[in-house]
Amino acid sequence: MTATAPTGTRPDPTPAGRGDHASLAGFGYRQELHRTMGRYASFAAGFSFISVLTTVFQFFAFGFSFGGAAFFWTWPAVLLGQLLVAACFAELAARYPLSGAIYQWSTRLSTPAFGWFAGWIMVIGQIVVVAAAALVLQVVLPAIWSGFQLAGGDPAPTTPTGAANAALLAVALLALTTTVNLLDNRIMSAVNRIGVTAEIIGAVLILVLLFTHTERGPGVTLHTGGRGDALGALLVGSFTAAYVLIGFDSAGEMSEETRSPRRTAPRTILLALASAGVLGGLLVLAGVLAAPALTDGRLATEGLSYVLTSSLGDGVGRMLLADVAVAVAVATLAIQTAGSRMLFSMARDGVLPCSPRLAKVSARTGMPAAPALLVGGAAAALGLLNLASPEAFLAIGTTCIAMLYLAYSMVTGPMLLRRLRRAPLFPAAGPHRDEAGEPLFSLGRWGLPVNALAFLYGTGMTVNLAWPRAAVYDPAGGHWYFQWFTVLFLAAATVTGALCRVFAKRSPAARRPDAPRAAERPDGLRTGANPAEIQLP
Repeated sequence: MTATAPTGTRPDPTPAGRGDHASLAGFGYRQELHRTMGRYASFAAGFSFISVLTTVFQFFAFGFSFGGAAFFWTWPAVLLGQLLVAACFAELAARYPLSGAIYQWSTRLSTPAFGWFAGWIMVIGQIVVVAAAALVLQVVLPAIWSGFQLAGGDPAPTTPTGAANAALLAVALLALTTTVNLLDNRIMSAVNRIGVTAEIIGAVLILVLLFTHTERGPGVTLHTGGRGDALGALLVGSFTAAYVLIGFDSAGEMSEETRSPRRTAPRTILLALASAGVLGGLLVLAGVLAAPALTDGRLATEGLSYVLTSSLGDGVGRMLLADVAVAVAVATLAIQTAGSRMLFSMARDGVLPCSPRLAKVSARTGMPAAPALLVGGAAAALGLLNLASPEAFLAIGTTCIAMLYLAYSMVTGPMLLRRLRRAPLFPAAGPHRDEAGEPLFSLGRWGLPVNALAFLYGTGMTVNLAWPRAAVYDPAGGHWYFQWFTVLFLAAATVTGALCRVFAKRSPAARRPDAPRAAERPDGLRTGANPAEIQLP
């Protein structure tokens, strides 16, 4: 089977480009997305999903309110756990450079049904992350200029007026990011690269300024906030790091748009997480050390925005907050893009309702339009929940983290099981070297312990995030559905997914006319063919 470009696409005429197209054809897919991204663009895809400025500014106040200054120590612990997961993903990205990475990897390591639910949970989680990221504008824009508080009243996200305004700003941002996602992928990639560059420069500048305006020494990080027992406080305080350090798999998600993906994606997955982890940890430390006070309550409610404007002055503080606003916009764009690629990947396998429409790629832009519209519209609807109650802000944020952690575990779990059974992880007939002729990224003899620790960490953090703590999810009391929001949302998503899967299997239009059958796939891993039954050499 040979790779053929659809009419109107712009195939890469270079030998490397032809090799990338042929590699994709080896999985039974045509090159439809435009392969224009280089190494920095691949790094930017992962880094902008993580977006340390967006997420640290969003969840700093929450982490400090529960764990006090000691919540800083949850950061290196979470970073270490996520690096273990990223190392497993890097192995998979080198061998399966495909869009819809979580879905594709889980399917090949387990069964089509299990892989389908991994992809479904991941894409629902991504949609919720898009909504949560867009809502972060409320933490930033009103602090720059009061005119951004369109709803009037108190701009704090935990107040009714702040929550309502957050929904308005989020919908406006989602309209913008959806528009960009309908343009040429080179434009999307350029916006991403520029935004990530601005975010890195801004983060470094914030660090330099805050560390030169410290009010106390690092010894303060040995003290919790005195909110309950220390262990429980730190488990909740770890939500900040857990929320920030996700999305590094986006570098793998964009593999079909990346040149030399077998070489590039594994490295950029690890680099995006490591660099974001270091920058984010230093931001948390700098914020604690430079805060004018730790006991007046403002750091636990206003977070880093309060530190910047109080410590550096309104002028400099607002300038830096403007850079944070850019990071929020770019992060929302990157997450929406990753979610749309997941939908596209599942749809072209014919396993979603309306698959032909969702799998359609514009020959001119190289972008799947319907998934971008669906992700943007669904995220906007979730963002409007903020109009109902301020508690929705936290419920949406923590739910998306738990769902992504669960989806990650649905990859590392089957991967570990195959290792324990000594079953082949990868087809022996596949390539053993990357596009530069170097051996593919491999954990070697460290694979089993790294995989085991990654799975244990991921499942433990999923339980920690989803645990229905009243003090976290329903502090005002009287809203049991917010206390159980994560569990209820996950249950509803699973039931809805099961119904969608049944509907997709019965739909006569579920399989695209040009999609190859399982027997035509060189690796035998088309949806409908159980990978566990494939005899790998």
